Amino acid sequence: MKITKIAAAFLVMAFSGKMMAQETEKQMLIKDADDQFPIADVLVKYGHGNSHTHTGTDGTFAIPVSSLPDTLVISRQGYDEAKWVVTNEGDKNKVVFLQHKPFQISEVAINHSSFLSAITKVDLNKFPVNSAQDLLRKVPGLFIAQHAGGGKAEQLFLRGFDADHGTDVSVNVDGMPVNIVSHAHGQGYSDLHFVIPETVNNIDFGKGAYYMDRGDFNTAGYVDFQTYNGLKNSMIKLEGGSFNSKRILGMFNILHDDLGRKNAYIAAEYNYTDGPFDVKQNFNRVNIFGKYNQWLTDNDYFNIQFSTFNSSWNASGQIPERAVDEGIIGRWGSVDPTEGGKTSRTNLQMNFKHIISPSEQIDAMAFYSKYNFNLYSDFTFYLKDKDKGDEIQQTDGRNIYGAEVKYTKSFSLPNSSLNWVSGIGLRNDDINTLQLNHVYHRDMLLDKLSDVNGTETNLHAYSGLVWKTGKWTINPAVRVDHFIFNMHNLLDPELPAGQSKEATRVSPKLNFSYAQSDNVMWFLKTGMGFHSNDMRVVVTNKNENTLPYSIGADFGVRLHPFKSLIITPTVWYMDLQQEFVYVGDDAVVEPSGKSRRFGADLGIRFQPLENFYLNADINYSHARFIEEEKGQDYIPLAPVVTSTGSVNWDFLNGFSLGLQYRYLGERPAVENNSIKTKAYFVNDLVLSYNRQKWGANIQINNLFNVKWNEAQFATETQLKGEAEPITDLTYTPGSPFGVRVGVYYKF
Repeated sequence: MKITKIAAAFLVMAFSGKMMAQETEKQMLIKDADDQFPIADVLVKYGHGNSHTHTGTDGTFAIPVSSLPDTLVISRQGYDEAKWVVTNEGDKNKVVFLQHKPFQISEVAINHSSFLSAITKVDLNKFPVNSAQDLLRKVPGLFIAQHAGGGKAEQLFLRGFDADHGTDVSVNVDGMPVNIVSHAHGQGYSDLHFVIPETVNNIDFGKGAYYMDRGDFNTAGYVDFQTYNGLKNSMIKLEGGSFNSKRILGMFNILHDDLGRKNAYIAAEYNYTDGPFDVKQNFNRVNIFGKYNQWLTDNDYFNIQFSTFNSSWNASGQIPERAVDEGIIGRWGSVDPTEGGKTSRTNLQMNFKHIISPSEQIDAMAFYSKYNFNLYSDFTFYLKDKDKGDEIQQTDGRNIYGAEVKYTKSFSLPNSSLNWVSGIGLRNDDINTLQLNHVYHRDMLLDKLSDVNGTETNLHAYSGLVWKTGKWTINPAVRVDHFIFNMHNLLDPELPAGQSKEATRVSPKLNFSYAQSDNVMWFLKTGMGFHSNDMRVVVTNKNENTLPYSIGADFGVRLHPFKSLIITPTVWYMDLQQEFVYVGDDAVVEPSGKSRRFGADLGIRFQPLENFYLNADINYSHARFIEEEKGQDYIPLAPVVTSTGSVNWDFLNGFSLGLQYRYLGERPAVENNSIKTKAYFVNDLVLSYNRQKWGANIQINNLFNVKWNEAQFATETQLKGEAEPITDLTYTPGSPFGVRVGVYYKF
């Protein structure tokens, strides 16, 4: 009996001791914010900085409850330092996410899942941007051209695609799609001008169609611009320069509460320029952006953000080469001086994250966009209408709704780890106006060529695994997209009000990587992608490809031979089920059969000194139609050789000198290669001086004042007085030498 009592007392003491042990330590977990994997060997300072510990291989650590309340200082090479307020109240298990944010090449881990965004983060840090064009130029391998007065979306070139304004490139901001389906001007039209450049924290991107969470338009690749969650300082910036250019920017830190884990800020921007053209561009743009985010509990995160912009402009248009050569107009002149447009977009986006346990979580996103677009263009001049000309008006008005929910679950296995990711989502475009009109000098309507409204809905789901075992990472995945097109043709009263069509696309993916060492990683990516077709085509012409697919592969290696150098050579190929070629006469694209592309990319990042940085991306592609005769199989405007790069030198404690270049080689402008575009090589120079609270910069565009043509097309046109139409190059001249000066103040 006595023994039983002693045993019982021992059990009570043991249980109480266990309870006491539980009560004397607080367990926490640290994960990577990008791939959600635990991070080992993280330094955690506690006890008001007097004590420290490190995370284990599973990302966990423990601190004594007796030290609480306390502010933990959490740090690891290659990540942002984080401060975390901890009390002895609430849940025992907490999860802290660290943001991968390197500033030096030496800190970039080539075998990390965030490698690509880490590279662009270094680029952004070394060479900051102040325009939407600069943002796009930061994406390795992506080349852009601007035309039509600066207010139109940029023309995109990637992986041998002249992707028009986004047909084969998926563009996103904080996960919200920018591409617009069945757009008045071009399928996948992506106007990024609602983004204020200084609010962009990082750029995530990927080439090819190998990513399960990327759907429509992800054939050549995707880009996702990620904005800051909070600001460290408020800022005012003023800029002005050549061609009566002006820019005013304000960024205001409304709330920065580390204890309550809340952040809020608002930013506003105004742009104006006359441009170098004979007809003043009168380019006006106003942007407003606001963002609020908070950890509601240790496991629940909420974010809401708002953006809006309004833009109007005049455009010089694409002028025929012969008109300048014959002295009919000057290089900065216009055949039709009434081209231009106006556009606006307002976005509301919400994100919610719920951490179910240290190994699983749910992410949800929903957005709404209100979009309007009104563009006046004249591509052919007097080819069709000898009296009043061929000017067209394209209008687009719609509401866009979308949502996505993603579930992530991680598993710890013997000698390996497994991450399972699945998601479902939808997007609905409620299109109330979609027109193509023949007009005279903007004001007079001559003929309605197309007038429809309707809805386009995309339902999608995806699931995939990321299995890390030894030096291997294997990522199988599949994505399913279903589209529903409903259209009402307002010009044909005989047709029913609800014409419709549905289509489904299944896109499997399979990626491998092998980390040979910390300095060498091989990868093989394979998969299928697609882009949707315009509803005015698929509903009217039932036999047209609704969701033409792509299939391709990348094989490459990431080399980090020493801390200051990263080299990434890649070879790739892609087949496309249906090629679309721009037709200038009607400002539409037409199907042109199957195509094949292959090529090579080379990326170089070199930082021999902490204050000296050089980067370059060189890209080659070979693009041909598969079913056409040799010599008649060139894909018009497909880029062959492109290259971008920069060199940056920080000196004299605050000064910085940056020189950047872009090169676009000649390209076939027609199927038989009888007309070619002209190559160009342009340089920009930036000199800046930065202090803790203020700074100034001088930017010189087109440093050597080269004469170059930015947007170029082979178009059949007819000028006033010409007896017959002529097919030759039409182009928008690239900007001449120009200077812009800016100053900023932080508070």
